[in-house]
Amino acid sequence: MAIIAGVDEVGRGPLAGPVVAAAVVLLAPVEGLGDSKKIGPARRRRLDAEIRRSAHVGIAAASIRVIEEINILHASLLAMRRAVLRLGITPDLVLVDGNRAPELPFTCECVIGGDASVAEIGAASIVAKVLRDRLMARLATRHPPYLFERNAGYGTAAHLEALRTHGPTPHHRRDFAPVRKCLAAAPS
Repeated sequence: MAIIAGVDEVGRGPLAGPVVAAAVVLLAPVEGLGDSKKIGPARRRRLDAEIRRSAHVGIAAASIRVIEEINILHASLLAMRRAVLRLGITPDLVLVDGNRAPELPFTCECVIGGDASVAEIGAASIVAKVLRDRLMARLATRHPPYLFERNAGYGTAAHLEALRTHGPTPHHRRDFAPVRKCLAAAPS
C-alpha cells in the first residue's frame, strides 16, 4: 500500500500573521473532509482532532521575518517542505494543493483544487487552518484593535481602519501593499 501525503498551506493572502502548512498521511478514512474555507469553525476543530488521532501529521510555519526575506510564495513552499519532513513517516507520494510543489526528496504531484478533491490534502488544509486561526486568536489578545480573532489577518474594512488608526504591529507584512501604504502615510 502506497503512503500518500497531502500538503496544503493557509495564510498566503492576509496582511498579518504567519503562513502555516500541514502535511497529513491518513491511516483511516475521515468523514467530512474538504476545503477548510468551506467548513465552519466548530466542525473544522472537530475534524482537526479526529485527523490528529488517526493520521501522521507534520506542521510548520513561516514567520513574518521569513515572509519578508524570501517573499510569500517561497515562504509558503518552505513551510510545506518543513511540514512534509516533520511527518515522521516517509511518503511514497506527496500531493500538493495548487500548482507549485516544494523541493522534496519524494515524488510530488500538484493538484489544483486538491483541498476539495483529495482527502489527504483536505485533511492538511483543515489542520493548517485550525492552527493558524488559533495563532491569530492569540495575537488578537495582544493587539485587540485589529480583530485578528475575526479576520485572521485578512484585510477587512475593520482591519484596514485599525491599520490607519494604530499603524502596523510587528505581525503585519510590511511588504504587502495596504501595510506599505499605511507606513508611507505615517508622519515621520
